[in-house]
Amino acid sequence: MSNELPTVALARLVEGARYEVMPTPTIVDKVRTHVPASVPITVTAAPGKGLEATLWTSVELAGAGYTVVPHLAARMVSGRAELAEVVARLAEAGVTQVFVPGGDADPPAGDYTSALDLLRDLDTLEHPFTHVGITGYPESHPSIDDDVTVQSMWDKRTYATHIVSNMTFDAEGLGTWCERVRRRGVGLPLLVGVPGPVDRAKLLGMAGKIGVGESLRFLRKQKSVFARIAAPGFSTDKFVSRVGALSANPALRIEGLHVFTFNQVEAMEAWRARMLDEARTARVRPVG
Repeated sequence: MSNELPTVALARLVEGARYEVMPTPTIVDKVRTHVPASVPITVTAAPGKGLEATLWTSVELAGAGYTVVPHLAARMVSGRAELAEVVARLAEAGVTQVFVPGGDADPPAGDYTSALDLLRDLDTLEHPFTHVGITGYPESHPSIDDDVTVQSMWDKRTYATHIVSNMTFDAEGLGTWCERVRRRGVGLPLLVGVPGPVDRAKLLGMAGKIGVGESLRFLRKQKSVFARIAAPGFSTDKFVSRVGALSANPALRIEGLHVFTFNQVEAMEAWRARMLDEARTARVRPVG
């Protein structure tokens, strides 16, 4: 990727953005109603729901013509035998991309205590996955030191095709983190995790729909997220525009957006269409 104008880079990122959804009972219908099949959909894995909800949602969306990226949370998979079954099921559905986080299941379901454990076994299995994502943390992990997370990306780099960052709000910090990762020798392209322009009341309601225990875990984990999304002056538009400007620097290898929708997919798609139109208009706007 050569140097780009910021508006060109922004249009490229917004056009290719992918959406993260939670596997609730209604999400398949919502996606099919409001999101074009050209938008990739990633499906989270929550310990309270089990991996089956993720797999079922992914298979249904793949059958509807979407490019689907299920989250295979390592700590939710019991071991190699279950992993092989999951791979076979996804292969049959035509799924060619996965995202492999460590996950929050405590205790773990079986043999895998980290993403690296599962990635090593996946590498020895025949599988259809042309894209395998791993996690990155420009916003510090709540329980793992930054040096450890950067080292982890180095350890996993040979098993992956790209990095997907957790949700981030600080463009300057993102740029600094990217430079640090590149200096460490991790050259995988990066998809930046950004918060969608979600309605705050609906966001709280979404937390309530994913199960009582899971909701409490979600709220504890994401309390800073709620505060920062609601903070005066924060704008998804402005932040994504800054990420677009960063991505114009080819050395950072920022190649996409991973948008956290919190299942507000109708509003999300309207936002993407508007941002794309504005970016394209800025590219052709007369000077003077």
